Amino acid sequence: MAKITMVQYGCGKMSVYTMRYALEKGVKIVGAFDIDESKIGKDISEIIGSKKKLGVKIMHANQFDTFLKKNKPDVAIVTTMSLIADVEDALAICAQNGVNAITTCEEAFYPQNSNPTIFEKLDKVAKANGCTICGSGYQDVFWGNLITVLAGATHNITKIKGRSSYNVEDYGIALARAHGAGLTLQQFEKDVASADNISPAAREKIIKSGKYAPSYMWNVNGWLCSQLGLTVKSQTQKCVPEIAKSKIHSSTLKMDIKKGDCTGMSAVVTTITKEGVVLETECVGKVYDKNEFDSNEWTIYGEPDTTVVINRPSTVELTCASCINRIPEVINAPSGYVTTDKYAPNSYKAKALEKYLIKR
Repeated sequence: MAKITMVQYGCGKMSVYTMRYALEKGVKIVGAFDIDESKIGKDISEIIGSKKKLGVKIMHANQFDTFLKKNKPDVAIVTTMSLIADVEDALAICAQNGVNAITTCEEAFYPQNSNPTIFEKLDKVAKANGCTICGSGYQDVFWGNLITVLAGATHNITKIKGRSSYNVEDYGIALARAHGAGLTLQQFEKDVASADNISPAAREKIIKSGKYAPSYMWNVNGWLCSQLGLTVKSQTQKCVPEIAKSKIHSSTLKMDIKKGDCTGMSAVVTTITKEGVVLETECVGKVYDKNEFDSNEWTIYGEPDTTVVINRPSTVELTCASCINRIPEVINAPSGYVTTDKYAPNSYKAKALEKYLIKR
């Protein structure tokens, strides 16, 4: 069976791992794209740190559509922004050309509960052209399947509580800004927190308009409820600033964050279900000081209570490996925008990825 062919869209920090992991799992990279003029024309070996030239030069993103029309790769990996509206164009180009796509965009994990308009539009185009779109990454395993597997060992559940933290320095400037890093408290209240000081009806109106900016856990709670067969009765979100205790430098923002200003934010999403199960999930994204580290802690309350704690997970690498391991499932999946709550749990791929294909 021929190797799976892949294109990389977005040649930043995440692509260092997605491209290397794909190559090491037998995937053939046939194209790479970015908007950064300083990267255009570079061999992808310079991005992944390989001494051997790989013969694939980074092209400008404005050539993406033309390239897909001519070359028809099996899959595209999109590693750019965090909101579905920001990756819509790239995903739409994939869908229009019948190319399967996986994105690390956090909202893309379960966008139907935050931007149903874009979700339905992409779903329709992907179905018409016989390809599959989905979002995957860290949340696919550590905020999703890990929790539903634990739930499968529980007799009765009353509440699911989760908290995860990550360093926004690892994911680029767009994500850092989306978390309010570098803002004053006044700016944070105006630009970030105020969006959630609204009634449920007003929030629903914004969601339908396609202008809602969810925290990552908003989409995770929707995914978990879908996986667990729970019916959402209500869902709220509250964002609060993480405050610098002393001056801290952000290499991503290229600035010093003053004491008392925002290093990022904590977002808490609370979901009430008709079945009586409450989900209270929190993600903390900020610029870390030297003593802080990534962590992931979840507790299922019920009979019995169960807590799982993962300290210092390699969040970037785990995100990228999750996406690459999803490639066969996405190629095998039905056409449309198929979120990963509809797939089997992500699994380790010991062989070259083409060995796991059912269809092509």
